[in-house]
Amino acid sequence: MSNGSRNLSSRVALGGIVAALCIVIMFLTGVLPALYIAAPMAAGLLMIILVEEVSVGWAWLTYLAVSLLALIVTFDKEAALMFILFFGYYPMLRLNLEKLRAKPLKTVCKFAVFNLFLALDYLATVYVLGLPTYEDTGPVMFVFLFIAFNLVFYFYDKVLSRMDWFYHQVFVKKVLGKRRV
Repeated sequence: MSNGSRNLSSRVALGGIVAALCIVIMFLTGVLPALYIAAPMAAGLLMIILVEEVSVGWAWLTYLAVSLLALIVTFDKEAALMFILFFGYYPMLRLNLEKLRAKPLKTVCKFAVFNLFLALDYLATVYVLGLPTYEDTGPVMFVFLFIAFNLVFYFYDKVLSRMDWFYHQVFVKKVLGKRRV
């Protein structure tokens, strides 16, 4: 087997493993419905492996495959929608946002993308999936949820940066014993 085909084989295998793990994580929402937000977040974290080990393009292909499979085979369509609309692609998008030099602009862009996701998710959940709205609870609850979700996103973004560090400094160097060039 040539080196090029072996390299392709290892990329396909890693993509398949990450996709399978993402789908298993998304299936957990059927077992524990309370994970409907945490599961898409955790599945999105796995995309870091593909970005680091293969390429951003390969991670996007895996994201598309997992998105399609999540819609078809998982029980919780709202969690699948969260993965598709934000958590699945944000680790790749975040790489481009991190290149912005001005920290305030970087932060504003990240929160703008997230809040666009919140609006799209709300609209899709209500008008496509037909789930109930928050109108019964009033505007105070809506504002509370908006603030709470933005806090969750803030911590998720911090976890992504820490996971990137952990992957390089601990997992790759100490567990795998590799040195990055």
